[in-house]
Amino acid sequence: MKDELLKHLLESTKIPSLPIMYGRITDAINNPRSSIADIGNIIKTDTGLTARLLRLANSAYYGSPNEIDNIIKALVIIGTRELRDFVLGTTILSIFKGIPEDLVSMKSFWKHCIACGVAAKILATFRGDANAERLFVVGLLHDVGRLFIFKHLADKSRNLMTKYKSSGELLFNEEKTFLGFDHAEVGCELLKNWNIPANIQEMVSYHHRPSEAKHYPVETSIIHVADIIVHAIQLGKNGERFVPPLDPQAWSALRLAPSMLPPIIDQMDRQFDEVVQSIYQA
Repeated sequence: MKDELLKHLLESTKIPSLPIMYGRITDAINNPRSSIADIGNIIKTDTGLTARLLRLANSAYYGSPNEIDNIIKALVIIGTRELRDFVLGTTILSIFKGIPEDLVSMKSFWKHCIACGVAAKILATFRGDANAERLFVVGLLHDVGRLFIFKHLADKSRNLMTKYKSSGELLFNEEKTFLGFDHAEVGCELLKNWNIPANIQEMVSYHHRPSEAKHYPVETSIIHVADIIVHAIQLGKNGERFVPPLDPQAWSALRLAPSMLPPIIDQMDRQFDEVVQSIYQA
């Protein structure tokens, strides 16, 4: 029944395509004949993206000791794969403009998602993971399904939020009860539709249930823990009033000592505001 309800929602709703810029950059990155200069020339056609990339390259997130004043230098600092992920996150931002403010503040929502991305990258870095940068975009996208629900089921979402505010339940549990599916499942289906890699799909799908992740349990656990940290220190709001429960297996999978949490949060504090200014534009 759940699968039928979700299938009906997606089939009855026109799922937006990713903007052309993301496709152009992805094609250039995948083309072995493309150079950094070629990719830089594509970026330069979008002045807003150019400005955001330069701000990001100069932020505490990358910690470059020298000023980055052109796109080529920025690409060297950021890396082409991380650039593609950055563009993916920022283009999805533009798709979901216009969510009614009575459902969620978009600025606060994206602060939550950006904070989750920063936290995920820092957690992975502390673990010594080689793919630490890749986890930033997963944190950025982990709640994209909730935006889809708010945008395309606005009336049902208002009824859901009214019911939720008088209950003691977590919002994603109320989604299941009220709609028959939750935002993580919707997010996974959106990413499938956009041909986003399977590892990102799984991390988004199971970020509240990391023990059920079959192929990428450690990476999914990182997103799960990052989400909880961000809820606990209240960086932005995604509609959830409570701090979701921590899956003990997820924390064990990270193999991090509890004493590492203060320096992790300290790094988040130093990087968060600059990354928000780089990415979010109302």
